[in-house]
Amino acid sequence: MILTSERILEMIRLGEDSGIEFKEVRFSGERAIAPSKDHLAKEIAAMANAKGGWLILGVEDKTRKILGIPLEKLDSLERFLGDICAETLKPPLPVDMFRRELPDESGNAVALLLLKIEKSIYIHHTPDGFFYRVGSSSRPMATDFVMRLSQERSLSKIKRFEELPVPQTSVADLEEPLWKRFVSNRETDVNSALMKRDLIAENLDGDKQASVLGILMCSANPRKFFPNAFIQAVRYRGNFQDSHYQVDAKDLIGPLDRQIISAMTFLRLNQRVAAEKTVGRTDYPQFSEKAVFEALVNAVAHRDYSVEHSKIRFFIFDDRLEIYSPGALVNSMSVESLALRTATRNERITNLLAECPVPENFDKIGRSAMMERRGDGVDIIMSESEKLSGKLPQYRILDDAEVMLTIFAAKLPNQEEETIPPSVV
Repeated sequence: MILTSERILEMIRLGEDSGIEFKEVRFSGERAIAPSKDHLAKEIAAMANAKGGWLILGVEDKTRKILGIPLEKLDSLERFLGDICAETLKPPLPVDMFRRELPDESGNAVALLLLKIEKSIYIHHTPDGFFYRVGSSSRPMATDFVMRLSQERSLSKIKRFEELPVPQTSVADLEEPLWKRFVSNRETDVNSALMKRDLIAENLDGDKQASVLGILMCSANPRKFFPNAFIQAVRYRGNFQDSHYQVDAKDLIGPLDRQIISAMTFLRLNQRVAAEKTVGRTDYPQFSEKAVFEALVNAVAHRDYSVEHSKIRFFIFDDRLEIYSPGALVNSMSVESLALRTATRNERITNLLAECPVPENFDKIGRSAMMERRGDGVDIIMSESEKLSGKLPQYRILDDAEVMLTIFAAKLPNQEEETIPPSVV
């Protein structure tokens, strides 16, 4: 992608974000002295370790003033940056550099140097450590985050995370009634059948162990090995997250498909439903079961299970419900493109969920299996919720680490709203 002058001016006007960084460059003679080599290495590595982006040199980051770079110093600046990417970053990182000319505040044409930094398949180290881009800042990465990101980008090239063996497990950790749901009765070699479905995997020593997929779908207690592989469900009285007004709370555990059904049961127990009797009875729920089901399935199927310290949260308030799913969007998807594109982080999990039936008592959901893989889940969430409440649900990305969905409640007939003020801390 080559940026036009108009697009660069728009980026400068809007300011820095997770994919755009501005830097003023100062020289002493022919040599760039600010920003320092280590500082630039940190900014470049942080973007490469995250989702990539643009480093625009010749723009002051606080004021967004276009200061430019002297034409005669562009060559030395390119060499300086090339040395950083080739020698200071470990491993080296290839980048593309582009020269552009834009008017400064006085209307004089000045040169800028743009670096296009792609998301890397490696984790890049700088003299100051590992960094990751969050919003408009580059933050140090904790050791466990580095390990998880490295695993995601290296081991997953050979196997997806869900296919990896789980240490200190064996085939016996998978419960027969659960794995038999996914294995044909014609299979006589159990280990071979489980291997074909990626429910078990071989470790580096050749021993067969339960896979991440196997534990999540065929263990009665996935939390034994993945402590946050559950849904935390809470119903609050009022519109604020306050433990003083907590009406109901449960940790929804078990195989992933059962967690989804438990969450739907929690919804039924905790959402308000108004009724009118004219000819027969008409019920008016706060939330569309069809929409919430799709949202829960998406949260469970697409969350990042390699994130150890975060769980799916399902919060119900008087005026809305919120679902938080660990992990950023995959494959360069954005909030704007959710309804237009399909992508999955956990291909094997979605395959097995497509084989899990929906209980008959959830007939309002309108499907027989947990997933139908038509790519219309977000459309259903949006249309069904808007039809009921008159408001479109909202997706947000929190710190490039979590997807949050808000579905607004419908106003019920003949119901008085109770407003609970937030507690004062």
